[in-house]
Amino acid sequence: MQNSVVNYPAMAGAFMRKFKLFSFTLLSAVALPLAAQQALPKLQLAEQITLSGLSSGAYMAGQYHLAFAEQISGVAMLAGGPVYCAQNSLGLALEHCFNKASSSPDMSAINQYLTAQRTAGKLAPVTALKDDKVWIFHGSKDTTVYPGLAAVLNQQYQQWVDADNIALITDKAFGHTFPTDNTALGSCDVSEAPFLASCNYDAAGELLKHLLGSVKAKTATGSGQLIPFSQHQLAAAAKGTLAETGYLYVPKSCASGERCRLHVSFHGCKQNAASVGQAYVSGNGLNNYADSNNIVVLYPQTTASNMNPFNPNACWDWWGYTGADYATKEGMQLKAIHQLVQALTD
Repeated sequence: MQNSVVNYPAMAGAFMRKFKLFSFTLLSAVALPLAAQQALPKLQLAEQITLSGLSSGAYMAGQYHLAFAEQISGVAMLAGGPVYCAQNSLGLALEHCFNKASSSPDMSAINQYLTAQRTAGKLAPVTALKDDKVWIFHGSKDTTVYPGLAAVLNQQYQQWVDADNIALITDKAFGHTFPTDNTALGSCDVSEAPFLASCNYDAAGELLKHLLGSVKAKTATGSGQLIPFSQHQLAAAAKGTLAETGYLYVPKSCASGERCRLHVSFHGCKQNAASVGQAYVSGNGLNNYADSNNIVVLYPQTTASNMNPFNPNACWDWWGYTGADYATKEGMQLKAIHQLVQALTD
């Protein structure tokens, strides 16, 4: 949705009533001082990457996949819905892509739009998706994003990807959270910050196994380095839409020059570092697998804003707050992430 035609103050009331996850609080995007940011080591990264994301991050992962599929071999989406579900409209996002059991996205219109964008060269050709691995997860007790949307996302992807390459997991009685096997976190049926929970389920390991085919056992503790870096310096497009500071987890093997893969992990709403510190970038379990499997993990960070654009909870743009092209290569955030990936893999 274009900002010029949206009555954001009126929409704020809808957020207050319907977004249980999204409290109407301006979350300050506190960037690390430049002195705290670090230079990145020279890395030897494979061109093909994998993606994952939770909630708004799941929507973002799907959008990035469709835009830049030529460089992607797999995507994992937790607690999300079909790509372009909101159709550039916050009203449709609330009605059909969020928490209502009556959610019924207009898939005919959505897929027609995606086809038109491919024709215009704003999305990757559909042939680039065919052999990719897709992992879709949704907890059955999720009251923030309707669990039935996972089936819609699965059906959408079956148009483009071989069915044998798609895993759909919807039989876990979990809430709106990133499930882990870490016993020191909160209850799995509660949706609360930092949206990581003790579920006796290792989502990080399960998604990586599907995306990569097989993985070595994770390390007990992370031995690599979590590096805060300037997204604005690394990607020119990031200045208008991402936080100043992003995070990169680099295993010792990768820092020393070994050939490694890149995995991009998109946080959910209210799960950015300005909101939860390093809880997500340190505690979702991906870094432990990164150490034993030569994987560098990029944790890009959004920033919160109250008006222009209206994004008080630092969500990724899955409804159009950055402009009508948000789900294409021309989208501000997709362009910024692509520049970050290119800077790391070139």
